[in-house]
Amino acid sequence: MKDKEQIRQGLKGNPKLKRWIDRFIMNQRDTRPRWYIRLLAPLYQHRGRGSKIYWSVRMDTPPYRKFSLGTKSVIESYCCINNAVGDVLIGNHTRIGIHNTIIGPVTIGNHVNLAQGITVTALNHNFIDTTLRIDEQGISTNPVVIGDDVWIGANAVILPGVTIGRHVVVAAGAVVTKDVPDNCVVGGIPAKVLKDLHLQTV
Repeated sequence: MKDKEQIRQGLKGNPKLKRWIDRFIMNQRDTRPRWYIRLLAPLYQHRGRGSKIYWSVRMDTPPYRKFSLGTKSVIESYCCINNAVGDVLIGNHTRIGIHNTIIGPVTIGNHVNLAQGITVTALNHNFIDTTLRIDEQGISTNPVVIGDDVWIGANAVILPGVTIGRHVVVAAGAVVTKDVPDNCVVGGIPAKVLKDLHLQTV
C-alpha cells in the first residue's frame, strides 16, 4: 500500500511519464482500459470466495486503483464498474442489480441490495470557468460510502460526497444529495427522510 502511494506521488512529479503510462493502460477515446489490460484483470482484481460477476458487466478497472468484491457478492448483467478515478470496494453478501453504474471512489458495505438502473457516482465534471469548455476543466471526486444492510430502489441516483448509514431504505427514483442517517427510509428529489425506523419499533 505504501509502495503504491509512493509510486503515485512519484508519477505526479513526472507528468510526461504519467501521461505515457496512462495512454498505455487506458484507451483515451473509449475511456476504459485497453483490451490487453482487461485480459489481466483477474490477476489484480480481488474477488471473494463465491462471488460472481456476470459476463456482460463492463469492468473499467485499471490496475492502479483497487477493485474488491466480497464473499458471495454478485454484480448482475449490464452493469458498469469504473474505478479509474477512485477505488471501488464492495462488501460481502451484496448484490449490485442489473444495469447499475458505479464510479469510484465508492465503498459499499455488507448485505447491501441495489435494485435495477441505479447510478452511484463520486465523480463530477468541473464547470465553474466560463472561459473554458466543460471538457477542458477536468474532474473532481468526493467519495461515496454506503453502509451495511441498505436497500436502494430502482433508478435511484447517489451523488458525490454522500454517506448512507446502516439499515437504510432508499426509495425508487430518489436522488440522494446529502448524507442519510442510520435506520430510516428516504425518498424524493432531492431525497429526504420519510420515515424513522426507530420510531416504528417503539
